[in-house]
Amino acid sequence: MQLGNLKNLVAINLSGNMLVGPIPSSLVHLTNLTSLCLSLNQINSSIPSDVGNLKKLVHLDLSSNYLNGSIPSSLNHLTRLNYLSFHSNFIEGFIDQEIRNADHLSWLDLSNNKMSGVIPIELTKLTQLEYLNLSSNQLSGRIPPRIDLLSNLLHLDLSHNRLVGNIPTHIGNCNNLKHLSLNNNSLNGSIPAQFGSLSLFYIDISHNVISGRIAHHLGELTSLEFLNLSHNNLSGTIPDFLNSMTQISSIDLSYNNLEGKIPREFKDRYPPQAIIGNKGLCGEFKGMPSCLTSTTTNLEEEPERDRFHFSTVSLYLLFYLSIFGYLYIFLSANNDVESERTVNRNGDLLSIWNYDGRIAYEDIIKATEDFNIKYCIGTGGYGSVYKAQLPNGYIFALKKLHQLEAKEAALIKSFETEVKVLSEIRHRNILKLHGFCLHKQCMFLVYEYMERGSLYCVLRNDDEAVELNWTKRVNIVKGVAHALSYLHHNFNPPIVHRDISSSNILLNMEFEAFVSDFGTARPLNPNSSHETILTGTYGYVAPALG
Repeated sequence: MQLGNLKNLVAINLSGNMLVGPIPSSLVHLTNLTSLCLSLNQINSSIPSDVGNLKKLVHLDLSSNYLNGSIPSSLNHLTRLNYLSFHSNFIEGFIDQEIRNADHLSWLDLSNNKMSGVIPIELTKLTQLEYLNLSSNQLSGRIPPRIDLLSNLLHLDLSHNRLVGNIPTHIGNCNNLKHLSLNNNSLNGSIPAQFGSLSLFYIDISHNVISGRIAHHLGELTSLEFLNLSHNNLSGTIPDFLNSMTQISSIDLSYNNLEGKIPREFKDRYPPQAIIGNKGLCGEFKGMPSCLTSTTTNLEEEPERDRFHFSTVSLYLLFYLSIFGYLYIFLSANNDVESERTVNRNGDLLSIWNYDGRIAYEDIIKATEDFNIKYCIGTGGYGSVYKAQLPNGYIFALKKLHQLEAKEAALIKSFETEVKVLSEIRHRNILKLHGFCLHKQCMFLVYEYMERGSLYCVLRNDDEAVELNWTKRVNIVKGVAHALSYLHHNFNPPIVHRDISSSNILLNMEFEAFVSDFGTARPLNPNSSHETILTGTYGYVAPALG
């Protein structure tokens, strides 16, 4: 019996299989369908031109396939759509007006395709949108100036396109916006002061040509946890307000035109990689010149009169700094207890997405009974993995750093790298990151749960190794190859994993492969230098190195 004969069907979910060929034309006759999900397959056709016949559709997900062609104009008839996802395909053409009538649309994801042209002004009429992702396409032109009409927007990702012009100041009116990714475009102008009126926790506007100083209005973002302003033309000094924003877990100001002395507090909290590529900076930071050296050099080039004036001013400054230094030490001792209270009170720095928009920190703690050992399903070099089932039945895997390792800068950097890479990647063979928590008392990542664990464990189990026949093994190889091909050729800049091993390939119940553990991953930016330090698992690195 063909699916097209099941006239009373209201929902079809065939995601996560190995379906090939075109989408059956008979599906468009199921006019009672409200939900159609064919994601994570190998469907290699265009979207049926008469998909608009399914006028009752609320949920349409064709993501992570090999779909080609353009978005059919009949999509304009799907006025009840609430969720639309075509990401990770090969769809071409323009984002025209096909979705202008989807007044109820709250989720739109067209990322990782080959779409071109401008972002149509009609998108700003979809006022119910909460999630908009058009990243990794070939879109050009400017960001629509009245993007603020999307007043319910929580997540906006326009990264990895060819957008130009200023960041619209009206974006400051998107009061609900939490996640903003505009990186890897050709945006110019300055950072809008209107950012300060938002409640953003994630900002990435790196790899553009943004100029001017780092806007002091960013200091008003009390929820900000991730800030990437790297690879721009920003000038001026590192602003003092960044030192007091203790809730920020990851910051990158590298490859700009910043100058002046690096604040001591900045040195204590962030790695040198956060500021490399700024030739005007000085201070006690690895790879940075001493400010004393810079001052001496400048004095040697000045006339005698200017040198005397500089020395006089320096003596006054030294006198006042000595007084302030004494007061700072005295007051710091009295403020330690209060600072500790503040950290504890505001310690739940949680960023979660793609699960009905929210996962409560308390739900995770309750589901694992505060990471009780009985929920532990594995232990690695720097953390343990826990299985958590939430009240609604969803199951996640939590990778939690051990208490001691959570204090090591290298491991924290690895943790932050994994968050950064996986938050930008969407591929059917790459483990999905649902969120993270970064705090000195509790650091963990929230992943999609893989029932069979790692390939390493499956191969060590005699029964599962027998079940893993050669057909399944070949499919695992193909899955990993697809993931690596995506990282190397379909992502800008390309990403190298640097630690592909059987322990870092996870399998679901159908033995489908998912690449995991991006803690050592690195982007290959053509304008940056790259370390040649040996990284990876012995037995899997090149024999000459291992």
